[in-house]
Amino acid sequence: MSLYEKPAHILHDMLTRKEISARELTEDVLSRIDAVENEVGAYLLEMRETAIAEANRVDAKIAAGKEIHFLAGIPGAIKDNICTKGVRTTAGSKILESFVPPYDATVMTKLHDADAVILGKANLDEFAMGGSTENSAYHPTHNPWDTERVPGGSSGGSAAAVASGTAIWALGSDTGGSIRQPASFCGIVGLKPTYGRVSRYGLMAYASSLDQIGPLTRDVTDAAHLMNVIAGHDVMDSTASRADVPDYTKALQNDVKGLKIGLPKEYFISGMDSDVEASVRMAIADVEAMGAEVREISLPHTDYAVSTYYLIAPAEAATNLERYDGVSYGVRVDGEDLVDMMTRTRTEKFGAEVKRRILIGNYALSAGYYDAYYLKALKVRTLIQQDFTRAFEEVDVIMTPTAPTPAYKIGEMTSPLQMYLQDISTVPLNLAGLPGISVPCGFTAAGLPIGLQIIGRPLAEETILRAAYAYEQAHDFHTKMAPIGGKA
Repeated sequence: MSLYEKPAHILHDMLTRKEISARELTEDVLSRIDAVENEVGAYLLEMRETAIAEANRVDAKIAAGKEIHFLAGIPGAIKDNICTKGVRTTAGSKILESFVPPYDATVMTKLHDADAVILGKANLDEFAMGGSTENSAYHPTHNPWDTERVPGGSSGGSAAAVASGTAIWALGSDTGGSIRQPASFCGIVGLKPTYGRVSRYGLMAYASSLDQIGPLTRDVTDAAHLMNVIAGHDVMDSTASRADVPDYTKALQNDVKGLKIGLPKEYFISGMDSDVEASVRMAIADVEAMGAEVREISLPHTDYAVSTYYLIAPAEAATNLERYDGVSYGVRVDGEDLVDMMTRTRTEKFGAEVKRRILIGNYALSAGYYDAYYLKALKVRTLIQQDFTRAFEEVDVIMTPTAPTPAYKIGEMTSPLQMYLQDISTVPLNLAGLPGISVPCGFTAAGLPIGLQIIGRPLAEETILRAAYAYEQAHDFHTKMAPIGGKA
């Protein structure tokens, strides 16, 4: 087995035992990028020289007998809407094609403190608006399991990098499923933390009350370790939780006896892919056989979640994206006067999906429609939150499909509404601020990965990690490597 196929916790042990060097590991992953990146297109920018330099620093620490952090010397990728000081950060948009942040996001500061090796910036749907990574202004990313299919989105580059072995771990962001859905499509683990559990400082805002940074990894163990690095309060983010951060790895117990699992009837919708439903139901039956208690529950306002999300998120996006006007920073397209310059800049440099969401958001916030749309959406959001609160009085976690279908073909999802309905299982968590994790739970008849979503109470990442780990350890789905570059 090549080094790039191994999870971070195995590689960390190999580094500490001096079986490999950080440089050897980094060069192995860079060679994997050389072999398959042309087929996958996971990266927008590679940072080869700095990656090798960081690996050399880690090797020097090991040689000096110093203790190293779990992530030290382990190569990973960063979604390109997370600010990296001195390194171009585009958010997948032409309007920021030459933007170089003068500061690091808080998560980047924590990763640097842990001596992580950063390989580059991963592709995404423009400003994280999309579920397929087809909306990137630069190029689409391809699913390593079938390069004619999407990797999911908006963190599709991050997920495809981990799945193809061109990164050992990655960071993504999740506003309505953008970590969990690509994790499902690419057969890896993706964790959306509780809103505020991880600082958003330095994350380019899409919808500020929904956005959250989280890990994409090979297995649940790596996700727990990465959470140990990035979680915690931050004075630079007024919404960051002040709750103490536990050691998430202590939740990795291979035991679910007595755990109460809720099965919401509203999430098994008509039109769901039959292989997806069968795999998810089998996974839940497996967990029940391991000693968990499964009961059907109801989340009655689920039917309104997608509509609610696609009013609140675009409204916040329209406000957040006002700053991209050709004046302060980013690309400028000259015009006859200030208004013409701003109009030309935004018209030429924003993509179609971003424009669509700006229009929806401004309409929902406009005079005469604010009460009818945006305010009503906020009220329904409260009802959705209350559904979960009541459900968690009865159960410890909720299990659902991560996505209603496996990865679809590039160009196949032509209707925006059809694309939005893909979010039925994921957006309710963002509206309620809850943590959720997607773990591989099987494959379709065509060999495409399927994800099981596990949802927890606010700040209950430990509980969903426990359930995910116990399920994962009873199966080998997470050990399968995407069949690209001769690997199967």
